[in-house]
Amino acid sequence: MGKPVTYEELKALLANSKDLILIDVREKDEVDKGRIPRSIHIALGTVEAAFKMNPEAFQATYGIPKPALDAPELVFYCRSGKRSAEALSKVNKLGYVTARNYAGSYIEWSSREG
Repeated sequence: MGKPVTYEELKALLANSKDLILIDVREKDEVDKGRIPRSIHIALGTVEAAFKMNPEAFQATYGIPKPALDAPELVFYCRSGKRSAEALSKVNKLGYVTARNYAGSYIEWSSREG
């Protein structure tokens, strides 16, 4: 499990990385109120099933290619970091060893982004 992503790292990834896969594991009503740009919504309750999907089903459901097990920039976030840590644990068990948590999550993002 990679070390948590900082706000500064995430800003740099959003600006510079074409490989960033940012997963928002909050509920839909939370996402509707605001989200981090470029994020894909996969609610915590569906993370395990999503990452067990075959690549075609994943692409059809979420509109992006299914991340590789060693995806270099697979990052999860939620509201405060707790649910994203849980999501990370689930995907680690499925073999996503490089996935990371943006521990500051949406609380930090929204406070710093105004």
